[in-house]
Amino acid sequence: MKNLIAFLQKQRTLHIMGLAFLCSIFILPVNAQRKEPSPLKLADDSFTAGNYYTAAKLYDQFLNPPKPKKEVSDFPLNSKHNQTTVLTGTTSRVAILYKQADAYRMANYYNEAAALYKECIEKDPLSFAGAWYWLAVCYHRLDNFTEAENAIIKYKGTGDTKYSDQAEDISNSISFIHNQMQRKDSILFRVMKLSSAIINEKGLFAPVAAGSDQYFFTSTYTDSLKVNGINPYHNRLYKTALNGSTLQQLELINIESAETINQVTGSLSPDRNTLYFTQWTNENGKLLSSLFNSTRNGDSWSKPASLSILNISSSNNKHPFISADGNTIFFASDRSGGYGQFDIWYAPVNDDGSIGNAVNAGSAVNTAADEGTPFYHSSSNTLVFSSNKTGGMGGYDLYEAHGSIADGWQVAENIGYPLNSSRDDRYFIAQENKSLLAEVLLSSDRGSSCCLETYMLNKAPKQKTVTGIVRNKRSMLPIAGAELSWTEPDGTTKKVITGSDGIYHFELEGIPEKQLTITRPTYKELSTGITIAGTDESDLLVNALTATDIYLEKKLVLKPENVVTVYFDFDKYNLKTDEQGKMDSVYNILAEDLTAIIQISGYTDGLGTEEYNKILSDRRASTCAMFLIEKGIDSTRISFESFGACCPVEMELINGRDNAEGRSKNRRALINISRMKEEQD
Repeated sequence: MKNLIAFLQKQRTLHIMGLAFLCSIFILPVNAQRKEPSPLKLADDSFTAGNYYTAAKLYDQFLNPPKPKKEVSDFPLNSKHNQTTVLTGTTSRVAILYKQADAYRMANYYNEAAALYKECIEKDPLSFAGAWYWLAVCYHRLDNFTEAENAIIKYKGTGDTKYSDQAEDISNSISFIHNQMQRKDSILFRVMKLSSAIINEKGLFAPVAAGSDQYFFTSTYTDSLKVNGINPYHNRLYKTALNGSTLQQLELINIESAETINQVTGSLSPDRNTLYFTQWTNENGKLLSSLFNSTRNGDSWSKPASLSILNISSSNNKHPFISADGNTIFFASDRSGGYGQFDIWYAPVNDDGSIGNAVNAGSAVNTAADEGTPFYHSSSNTLVFSSNKTGGMGGYDLYEAHGSIADGWQVAENIGYPLNSSRDDRYFIAQENKSLLAEVLLSSDRGSSCCLETYMLNKAPKQKTVTGIVRNKRSMLPIAGAELSWTEPDGTTKKVITGSDGIYHFELEGIPEKQLTITRPTYKELSTGITIAGTDESDLLVNALTATDIYLEKKLVLKPENVVTVYFDFDKYNLKTDEQGKMDSVYNILAEDLTAIIQISGYTDGLGTEEYNKILSDRRASTCAMFLIEKGIDSTRISFESFGACCPVEMELINGRDNAEGRSKNRRALINISRMKEEQD
């Protein structure tokens, strides 16, 4: 009996030890697995670090793990091996779906995000009412404005008020978009995406002019070795040539000690020997951006040097841009002392390359939202930058603020469609010595699944028209029927005729430096340029230029049957007593016939210098005119001109002897009387 009991105890001990050994076989791998963070933890960490696309994929791994292979075993402990953890409460499956939707949205994958938000609404509409708002955001970014408006209505119907203000902003943005899409001047724009010899999944953006048809770009490459929880995507700088709208082979810019660091192109110095850019570092799980520069060394660039005076500790500083004259660096920063999140700042660049203290661009440019990617167009004194403030078309829009550092900035205005879209529009550059929108490169994720690409934009110049008036130089009345003609650069001659109001109007091709020839019967021909007095740019298709008035002088047309001759003493211009009667007769005609007008021409004899005789003849004509004006005749009915010793009516020398009587006939003023209806302008 004792032997039996001992045997049974021994068997029981062996059985227990066997169970313990077998349990350890299954428990040890589980403990080993717990040493590696779960996909959910890795996803949350990636989301917190701003690696949204990586986070979205990790959430997917957690929600949809690969199915384990079934292992056949009779051992009962194997029945619960590899079971999925059950989620409850705040860690429910729908809550993870919601996080995944947020991650895709933050990474600009709006189709994927929209599908997940809809799934959250279908599974738990009460707990995730805010998904209607975010669904509206996604539809808005996908240019599905009808569905976006429907989602806003659905959100308002839930009674949730968390995103009420933001929902109203979307509605206002859609209204703004509809208005922008109807802009008449959109026909002047041509927008095309740059094509590339290499298809890059993660975009090609932030262009920088680097010489004739040469550009630097930023693109994203993927690490060949992927590590769980580590963002495999890194921004690097490339250079390429632009041929038309096609980018040639990309070539990695060789920057010393820059293997896997995230970098985004900013700007080149005017001599193109210093490259300014943004570089990101990971500090305690948080991405921090700072400004750096690198100097050219042949085909490579030096080790990046921090712009320490601009990189304030614990703040983000990015998007550097050097002005065309090299004297100013613009950048974006979320440092304290601004108006909101990221603001536009600028600092002087000294001759030795050192940089002075930064100054905020002010409230005309900055808002409580994010402003960034500054570009200053010196030719038009315009600061262009991006902002995600409310009231735009969606995401980041491009804005323009006219002015300068010395004179300050006008309040920034949205540049509008088609530069802006419902997606993110940033990194604007334009050609100097041309109009702002003549040749533009910008980065946008419009029409793409996720990422910024580079677009080329050209705007044809607006039509220009010139309007002006031709007037009578003395009466100031408009002249009808005046012909204006000019020669175009191609040699063709064009002409217009003034209307009854004296107004002319024609389309201006090129710059307004044309020489006009103006002719009109009874008026002296005039050759003159165009002087622009004002420009009305309110029409989106036409700039209406207004020219200064053009004045024509009347020709003196003498008709003997209507001419009264008044004679003067030698070297005198006062009226002789016996000549005043003639002037009284002229006055009577003018007083009785209000349509009558007169032309007075003054002459001298041949004695004296030409200059002196010109002055004397002018005074004789003026004396006759003043006689009538002082008696009450309107000056607009009188015109006069002086001719000096021109046009003698009698010989002043006969056989070498002075002809005093003939000379006296030449000291005269001729008064030509006509009627207004015959010589109406």
